[in-house]
Amino acid sequence: MSLRLEMLQVARLATKLLGDSWGLVGEFLQSQQNADGGFRDRDGNSDLYYTAFGLEGFLALQGPPCVDSLKQYLEHFGSGAGLDFVHLCCLARCWAGLAACGHRCASRTQQEMARALSPYRTPDGGFHPSKGAASGTAYGCFLGLGAYQDLGEPLPEPLSVVQCLKHLETPDGAWSNERGMSVGSTNATAAAVAVLRNLGAPINSSVGDWLLARFHKEGGFVAAPNTPLPDLLSTATTLHALAGLQVPMERIKEQCLDFVDSLWTNEGGFHGHWADDVLDCEYTYYGLLALGHLSL
Repeated sequence: MSLRLEMLQVARLATKLLGDSWGLVGEFLQSQQNADGGFRDRDGNSDLYYTAFGLEGFLALQGPPCVDSLKQYLEHFGSGAGLDFVHLCCLARCWAGLAACGHRCASRTQQEMARALSPYRTPDGGFHPSKGAASGTAYGCFLGLGAYQDLGEPLPEPLSVVQCLKHLETPDGAWSNERGMSVGSTNATAAAVAVLRNLGAPINSSVGDWLLARFHKEGGFVAAPNTPLPDLLSTATTLHALAGLQVPMERIKEQCLDFVDSLWTNEGGFHGHWADDVLDCEYTYYGLLALGHLSL
């Protein structure tokens, strides 16, 4: 199963905990789709990055967005010429999601998009958001693998991605996003776990203990060992990684539910953390992913 479908399958379980409020989430996501078909960034402009989260949020709720306008929005980008790595991967993800609504991207365009990913491959076998980088990042490897899967194209030399992640391991038993770090980061570790699991590579069970140690006493997970407050991104990705590692989460479930609930608003969206005063599609999707895992 692809990285995208694995997360979507879990996010769909969020409706168990949302109850009647799932309709508010759908209304919020609907309000985030602009007339041109794209979904709003935090300034209100259509952006492929937020569009990917908006579409996945709709699919998690089993309700498609305004498909025709979204299709036109995606077609505007063609095969992704001129897009940076992150937005190119988001374009691939959007087409994969739209295929579930009956609108597929032309196979030639998919192949061209896959070729456009090649310049972001690094000498150590990973991916980096910048062309010409000497080594890959955990985030780049997650996006790169996901993009090839979303395009239905085989990832060239998958073992080299595993080797790239080996260089990103940190002495404390986790992963950092860049080489040479002495302390791991939560989201880089969660990304590495997702990629390695998907590629069938072995993972030391102690990683689960490292991730659990990032649990905040008031619920949720923090982004790094010295980060004072939890956030929704780190919470959702950590829960996803722990579930993949089959680490029991019963003792933290109620506090995590309270944390996610504290970020919910009756507008139908989720804030990213306690100091965040803006709602967007990205954090709303991570809210669904977190609730999906907490419903199990």
